[in-house]
Amino acid sequence: MVELKTAAEIEAMAVTGAFIAALLDDLAQRAAVGVNLLDLEHRARDLIAERGAQSCYWDYAPSFGRGPFRNVICLSVNDAVLHGLPHDYVLRDGDLLSMDIAVSIDGWVADSARSIIVGTPRAEDQRLIEATERALAAGIAAARPGGRLGDISAAIGAVAAEYGYPVNTDFGGHGLGRTMHEDPHVPNVGRAGRGMELRPGLTLALEPWLAQGTRKIVYDRDGWTIRSADGSRTAHSEHTIAVTDGAARVLTGLPA
Repeated sequence: MVELKTAAEIEAMAVTGAFIAALLDDLAQRAAVGVNLLDLEHRARDLIAERGAQSCYWDYAPSFGRGPFRNVICLSVNDAVLHGLPHDYVLRDGDLLSMDIAVSIDGWVADSARSIIVGTPRAEDQRLIEATERALAAGIAAARPGGRLGDISAAIGAVAAEYGYPVNTDFGGHGLGRTMHEDPHVPNVGRAGRGMELRPGLTLALEPWLAQGTRKIVYDRDGWTIRSADGSRTAHSEHTIAVTDGAARVLTGLPA
């Protein structure tokens, strides 16, 4: 069931979103050559505890995972793109790191992801991250009242096609609000003019993620970490947004 949020509820989600934006900014500044992924995980735990927030990931146990998730952030490196388990790995020069986090404050959830390059960037990695960011911006721009859910998916997919990257449809965006995952599912490719009507109060997490060489994915033995099947590098960008009477409102952006 799709639940439309009131103006007050969207404001509450924006409080959570602002916290997530600041947290990801903090971690992005700390993610340097020689830093262990576990240090970033524990920094995220500290920030969540200090704020009195609740992790949406801790004890999360969907059908595709192997046991409950016992971390507060997903940290995925290079060919890993989704659900990466923080582990004893020291970041190296040129690593492509994707960070994805969802938390709840006072019962309201926001979800966001960011990909960064550690140390010396490679042009092909910068291009990949740019593609996910541009696809995310296109999806947000398409989230207007009276439009259709397929308009968002088509806008995201069009940017991926422009860059020449294939699109996987196993995982995509989703509704959220009181919980991390609500209806509807938002594929990262689709047909404009199709799907449910977009109405003010609809809150969505849009999250284009791409691999340089394939749409196929494989899982690590941990049952969580998802990688490109061909070992090519990956990137992931995500914002929580609210459909309004006009342009969509980004709830997980840093203050201007």
